[in-house]
Amino acid sequence: MTIRRPDPRGGGEVDPVRDPLASAVWIRPFRDEDAPAVRAIVARVLEEFDLALDPAGVDADLADVEAEYRVAGGEFWVVEDGRSRIVGTCGLWIDPEHPERAELRKMYLEPGLRGLGMGRRLLAGALDHARRAGCRVVDLETNREMKAAIALYERHGFRRVGGETCDRCDVKLALDLE
Repeated sequence: MTIRRPDPRGGGEVDPVRDPLASAVWIRPFRDEDAPAVRAIVARVLEEFDLALDPAGVDADLADVEAEYRVAGGEFWVVEDGRSRIVGTCGLWIDPEHPERAELRKMYLEPGLRGLGMGRRLLAGALDHARRAGCRVVDLETNREMKAAIALYERHGFRRVGGETCDRCDVKLALDLE
């Protein structure tokens, strides 16, 4: 992600975004203390679509973000508001056995931040990270009810592809970065 200023609370640097509806929000790397809030936002967004958090299955990656995302060169970001609340998430998992492939995971935003360009910023930052890491393809899985998210991905060049998906997902998309 583009980094613009130090995080006033420590823990790295942040990219501030100012919006009258969202107040001050910024994207920053995940910290261990974010884990409960990240699980909560993922669960809330899934519930909107009558889907459930699966901590023993597809959401097991949230139990240890450092090991799941960062060890192979990926990253996990959170969107934090001016009151230090986590209001969005986005992960880029790089396949350790095939480092030319990455998967966009857990891109979720609270309803009040949707339609304001934050999803576009998260996606652009994740794709930039994938390119810098040498990835050639980024995949993602989603649910057909997440129509706005699918439209965002397709506007950025993702195309629908076949293949196996997780239990709650029924749409698979891929983007060639080359």
